[in-house]
Amino acid sequence: MTAQEIVAILKERFGPRIKAEKLDAIDPYVVIEPADLVEVCRFLRDDPRLQFDMLNCISGVDYCEPDPAKAAKAGFEPHLEVVYHLSSFVKRHRFVVKLILPRWKDNKPGQLPEVPSVASIWRAADWHERETYDLVGVWFTGHPDLRRILLADDWEGHPLRKDYVFPLEYHGIRGR
Repeated sequence: MTAQEIVAILKERFGPRIKAEKLDAIDPYVVIEPADLVEVCRFLRDDPRLQFDMLNCISGVDYCEPDPAKAAKAGFEPHLEVVYHLSSFVKRHRFVVKLILPRWKDNKPGQLPEVPSVASIWRAADWHERETYDLVGVWFTGHPDLRRILLADDWEGHPLRKDYVFPLEYHGIRGR
């Protein structure tokens, strides 16, 4: 099935809840709102025409240019994206779903943006969501055990954020 056919099925079912699409990307995708994520993902998995039975990965991406001189030329407003790569073994097709989030919930620095968990749809999401939380700082509501997976429990911050400042010392150990 082509990306155009997948998007047509999604638009037939969800209409204007499909906020954007990009079919000519290397990995074609649609953009949806976080509030629609669970319903759209369940549909992608369960619809017999689609059968996206595998979540390949979830990636968090920080679109932020911390250098003020470059920020004006960046061509985007600072935001985060959460990207879901899906595959169907049965239908032998792939597709991507994206969420566009503010960098901070309610525009309050330090308050992580929230996305509903899809761990109840694809078990692999359990670890992928933990990694995205740990490194990028996205809170997955409804996750069965959302805690750090790569960094120590007492680590401060999320190191894949563009404005992250690596600590000079951790528990008395100097870095670099």
